[in-house]
This record gives sequence, C-alpha cells and structure tokens, in this order.
Amino acid sequence: MDIGVTIRNMGPQSTRELIAGCARAAEDMAFESIWITDHIAIPPDDAEGSSGRYLDTLTTLAWLAGITDRVMLGSGVLILPYRAALPTAKQIATIQELSGNRLVLGVGIGWMDAEFRALGMSRHARGRVSDETLAFSNACFAQDKVEADGQAFLFKPRTPEDVAAGRPGAKPQIVHALSKPRRGSADLWRGLQHHRGIPRAAGASGGRAALNLMAR
Repeated sequence: MDIGVTIRNMGPQSTRELIAGCARAAEDMAFESIWITDHIAIPPDDAEGSSGRYLDTLTTLAWLAGITDRVMLGSGVLILPYRAALPTAKQIATIQELSGNRLVLGVGIGWMDAEFRALGMSRHARGRVSDETLAFSNACFAQDKVEADGQAFLFKPRTPEDVAAGRPGAKPQIVHALSKPRRGSADLWRGLQHHRGIPRAAGASGGRAALNLMAR
C-alpha cells in the first residue's frame, strides 16, 4: 500500500515555508505522494477552517515540482468544470514534463453552488463539461495535432526522455481511487466529491500545517 499526505494549501497555515517544509519532510520520510486541495471562490458564510484562502492547485503543484525530486504530486481533486479545457491541458502537460512524470491528477465535478455562481456557470452542466474537458485532455496527450473550436493546433507534451527516444508524450491514464497509478504518464484519477475509501488521519491543531494521510 502506498501512503500519501494532503498538505494544507488553505487557511493561515498555507505559508510558503510550511508548505515547502511539509513537502520536503514527506519526501524525506519516503511518503509516496503529496496532495493539494482545490477550491477557487469560497463564500464568506462557508469560510470556516480556511478563512476563504486557498492557493491555486495547479500553480502550487508546479511550485512543489521544483522543490522536490521523487515524491508524486497529486491534485485531490481538481474541479474540471471550473477551468477552460485548453489552458488546463497545457498546465497539466507542463507540470508533468517539468516534474519528471510525477503528476497524479485527481479530477472531480465540484459541488459548491457559490463557486459555480462566481464563475457564471451552471452547476447542472458540470458533468457534461467535465467529460468534455477530460476527453479533450486525453486527445491532447494522444496525438500531436489537436483541434479546438474548429482550429487545428500542435500540442506536444514531452519529457526529456521522450524527446531523446523520439516518442510522443504519454496519454494520461484514468485510474480509480485506491488503484496503483503508472509512472511515466499523468495519471487521471476520476474522483467524486470526496476521496471515497481514503482514510483521513490528521487535522489542524496548534497553528501547524495539517497532514491528511491518504492510502492508494
């Protein structure tokens, strides 16, 4: 069984120093993965525990890729309908390449009405939009030439190893919760609203960054 930890990227604990310290400690202690939570617009009446502060998930994972070497980097979970498909696919591919194939991408459809309203989106369309975004991301990794809104363009996610071997970037793998992800591709874990079957083992206390244990 592989054990990972969720690092708080929300609330007053989410400082640069604490996030970096937790990530490096997790890697030094041979945890398999570190995970970052996703919220984009917390309303004032739902800010308990976070004070309405959430660092961006993909940006945080990209930063963590630069200060770690071995630990897998996970989103738990990235809410797909909150983001445009093309720039999201580009960010995923960039993190995957620059991290050396360490990205584990958990994805979900979202649940908070206030966030959908803030984005001007219909919550009822979240399933369809998520499916479309996921299909588009898979297409981007499957071939060099992709089309969006009738416009063809080149999409070339490549690690240095891919370039040296003359092979295309690996297509993201969709894996279920608690299954073993495959290194060498950005693993897409299609989640629900919460991490089903994944025990939570720690909480915030004493002003310290909380680490939630996660088993995969």
